[in-house]
Amino acid sequence: MTVEIPIEKWAAKVREVTLGATAAQGGTRTRTVTVGGEGTLPFLSHEGSLPHSPALALEVRDRKPDDWSPLLYRAWGEAMDDPGDWAKAAEAAGADLIYLVFSSTMADGRPNTGENARSVVRKVLGATGLPLAVIGPGQAELDNELIVPAAEEAKGERVMLGICEDKNYRTIVASAMANDHLVQSKTPMDVNLSKQLVILIHDMGMPLERIIMDPTTGALGYGIEYGYSVMERLRLAALQGDTMTQQPMLVNPGEEAWKVKESKVGEGVPAVWGDWERRALAWESVTATTLLLSGADVLILRHPETLKRIRSVLDGLRAPA
Repeated sequence: MTVEIPIEKWAAKVREVTLGATAAQGGTRTRTVTVGGEGTLPFLSHEGSLPHSPALALEVRDRKPDDWSPLLYRAWGEAMDDPGDWAKAAEAAGADLIYLVFSSTMADGRPNTGENARSVVRKVLGATGLPLAVIGPGQAELDNELIVPAAEEAKGERVMLGICEDKNYRTIVASAMANDHLVQSKTPMDVNLSKQLVILIHDMGMPLERIIMDPTTGALGYGIEYGYSVMERLRLAALQGDTMTQQPMLVNPGEEAWKVKESKVGEGVPAVWGDWERRALAWESVTATTLLLSGADVLILRHPETLKRIRSVLDGLRAPA
């Protein structure tokens, strides 16, 4: 007896977005990264086109962070003391792109400045040929003070600037347009809010091919189910023809997974939780894998071992049947 497998036919596809610019394109990157383009749900290659593998980024800070897990300090070692060295180590670990995040203060405790932002961006661009994202500390006024000079310093490199939120997107979008960059739009976990912010950014004149959508997520055990459902609904709407939901999706399992107690803390927890490092790596890896299955096109990770694991997962999921 022949069993016929039902095939879903979709009316549209996800928009393609390219990060980075090579010398031929006016930049200095050694390669670019293109995400999106899916014509079906994640990894269902028998139903439609999946032209690009999801991109895996490693988070790099402008200075050694004060509040990360000791496991992350151990993994990166002295590279964390210099953003250029850290970016170089991230490239060596297999990252597709560098996700550079500015802190609100510099290492000596003084408020961060635009001049420092320029210096850090210059250093990271010189240390690695990977495409780059440049992200503010998450404080509206300070984000503008840091991202605008950083965008000018990286002019022509086609970096992704962020984070654009509903109350703080105009300055970052204007800077991105002036310097030929992309933007990361981020909203709380809500389909309509995600769509609305893309519309507002596009209304400023930003091409849709230069917007990557961050619908926000939670970590394993901390709201990931709801985040998953929002991403799933966004992807379904995109494939059904809703043009303002057709942006590639970015999520940050590294940040989410490493701020929960199960990953961050090794002492004063129940013995049944088992080995700390094994648990922490599993937390980030399972969170990231789940988000891949919900339609993520870009994953931001923190631990180099997690990146290796997710790369292996991707190789298996994208292998020919």
